[in-house]
Amino acid sequence: MQRTSVSSTAHLSQTVSTSQQLLPNTLRTRDTLTFSDSNDVAAVTQSACDASDAIYIPTDNTAASCTEAINNVASQAKKPIFAGEEGIAKGCGVATLSISYYDLGYTTGEMAYDILVNGTDIKTMEVKSAPKFTKEYLPDRAKELGITVPDGYEEISAE
Repeated sequence: MQRTSVSSTAHLSQTVSTSQQLLPNTLRTRDTLTFSDSNDVAAVTQSACDASDAIYIPTDNTAASCTEAINNVASQAKKPIFAGEEGIAKGCGVATLSISYYDLGYTTGEMAYDILVNGTDIKTMEVKSAPKFTKEYLPDRAKELGITVPDGYEEISAE
């Protein structure tokens, strides 16, 4: 794969920027396409499919609520989607390094405790992210797209 697109709503520009930095040079994102709401998801997905070998969709509420529309376009175009979390992967993706919302909430609770009980200054707090990721893939979609999934990924089923 030489061309990838990152698709999400515009307010996730930091997530998109970070994902571009983490991709290996051989998979460097060439296009960032955003949708403003559910009304233009199919058109933006089609543009991403036309411009790319693969698509990455970070954790995004609009994408999560529109996975069927995204999948309809991407599966027709035979383009793999790599998702930022399990729900999007189940709806339209082939694989994910999924976050645990429980773990993320727990970490957030610890941060809130530090602020409310210990008086930690939020201006000086360390920014934290999900403490761990789970490698997951959808075997049927991977097979359909001719993708060999590396060892260590757990199978999940489509919605």
